Amino acid sequence: MDTSMLIIGLYIFMLAAFLGYQLISKVPPLLHTPLMSATNAISGISLVGSLVVLGENHSTVSNVLGFIAVVCSSINVVGGFLITDRILKMFKKG
Repeated sequence: MDTSMLIIGLYIFMLAAFLGYQLISKVPPLLHTPLMSATNAISGISLVGSLVVLGENHSTVSNVLGFIAVVCSSINVVGGFLITDRILKMFKKG
């Protein structure tokens, strides 16, 4: 692996970790349990990572695995937001 690719990979990892931390820390505890917040943030990070893998276009195998990762991560993110919406509706009056 080239040194510049390693640096880019580390940069993307650090950016994703920072984004995940920011997402988790900004969610009020009344809306989610900490586990749900972490799960939604991790799903978002895996979606970004899988889009990066899919976009690099190294080989057919990496494209197929990247596509599968994008689909699975998207399902997980959408499911997390649907559950969050359902929890929020439970707190509404009337």
